[in-house]
Amino acid sequence: MVVRKRKKSRKLRGRTRTMGWGRIGQHRKSGSRGGFGAVGMHKHKWMWVLKYARNWYGKHGFTRPPELVPEIVAINVGELDELAKFLLSKNLAYREDNKIVIDVASMGYNKVLGSGKVTLPLKIITRSITEKARKKIEEAGGEVVVIKEQ
Repeated sequence: MVVRKRKKSRKLRGRTRTMGWGRIGQHRKSGSRGGFGAVGMHKHKWMWVLKYARNWYGKHGFTRPPELVPEIVAINVGELDELAKFLLSKNLAYREDNKIVIDVASMGYNKVLGSGKVTLPLKIITRSITEKARKKIEEAGGEVVVIKEQ
């Protein structure tokens, strides 16, 4: 029969008060823990770092400065289709050649995404649009105008 080497009783030797760890506080208080959290990773826990967390230290990857990353504020074509009549009533959109013209760039959006259904002929003025959104708008009899930023 195979002997289990890591039995609890191997630590509890003798079933005495100190279980074989001596008389004065050995294995008792937080001093045996080695510090809180990540303390000692460059000191007394260095072997643990080498064995289990090789990438603990150092920089990894590259992050662009936030001012260089363009913020995308997007709206779906399905939402535009639902909002079209409301925008007409509030004079935020207008009719032109039997199409409802919506300038999403002036509304604060810089991208049109392709989720949802398009049932109305829309003319969308935007800075950026996905291929799926363009296809849905053109299949419903609308058109897309992409404006370039200066």
